[in-house]
Amino acid sequence: MKILILGATGFVGSYLMERALDAGHEVVGTHYHATVDSSEWRPYADRLVHCDIRYREQLDQVIDQSRPDVIYLLSAQSYPALSWQAPIETLETNVVGTANVYEAIKAAAIDPVVVVACSSAQYGEVLAEDVPVKESHPLRPMHPYGVSKAATEMLALQYWYNNRIRSVCARIFNTTGPRKSGDVCADFTQRMARIEAGLLPPVLKVGNLQTHRAITDVRDLASALELLAERGQPGEVYNISGSRAYKIQEVVDLVRHHALVPAEVAVDPALLRPSDEPVIFGDSTRLVAATGWAQGVPLEKTVVDMLAYWRQRFPRAGARP
Repeated sequence: MKILILGATGFVGSYLMERALDAGHEVVGTHYHATVDSSEWRPYADRLVHCDIRYREQLDQVIDQSRPDVIYLLSAQSYPALSWQAPIETLETNVVGTANVYEAIKAAAIDPVVVVACSSAQYGEVLAEDVPVKESHPLRPMHPYGVSKAATEMLALQYWYNNRIRSVCARIFNTTGPRKSGDVCADFTQRMARIEAGLLPPVLKVGNLQTHRAITDVRDLASALELLAERGQPGEVYNISGSRAYKIQEVVDLVRHHALVPAEVAVDPALLRPSDEPVIFGDSTRLVAATGWAQGVPLEKTVVDMLAYWRQRFPRAGARP
């Protein structure tokens, strides 16, 4: 099978690239502003093509030459906080870029399945009685990133309705794992690895520990996306969420339990947000019914693997490589 992964040097894309290559598929990936270390994608660098999805001519060339059976649309400006600082770039990349992808598919006259990475940020604030949130819940995004992802999804669906391009949309909830940066699990595990290496004092700085988040391991997310490419219904939307919402305090407890040295916990006011959703938790019933997907990686293993990942980058003095 021919697979095109748009955003193959990002966090999720790097896992999809590895899995597709291991499965023996004919794979092409695109890269632009990689968000994982080059050591992670260097093994498949010969399969990568530079492509900025804001520019239609670059997409025309990639899609016409690869003529894929499956496209994973992961290329995006994917940081909500950055979207406030760069709203125009966020909209150009995520909305105009999506339209460019679909127009390039039309021009190439091919019939791929397009799995589109959407986001739980599209829902915005959800009342307690609506948690876990279902796909039927109204979309009320609270920042430019959420707005851009709602527009991405609407574009994908209209290209199915009007042009019969087989679009399957995945509303992805909190996902983490080795290679991740910028979320609570990555921040906690990285800080602990640096404490173990003597690079930080033995104090684990944290923000709000009272919120709850459903957390999915990236390896389970990759499996869900692959299943949607195979079994998802075109024109449909699917939540991909962990099956349990964890209190962030539980994540801290796991990190400390598996740490090699003791560390105190201290709340850092700089890590507290002006507003923080009490719970982010999606209902994945539709996904499970359509694909048979199930989480296979428990949170404890995710934390252990993330600690191991950061320890490789911040080794302790005298530690074996």
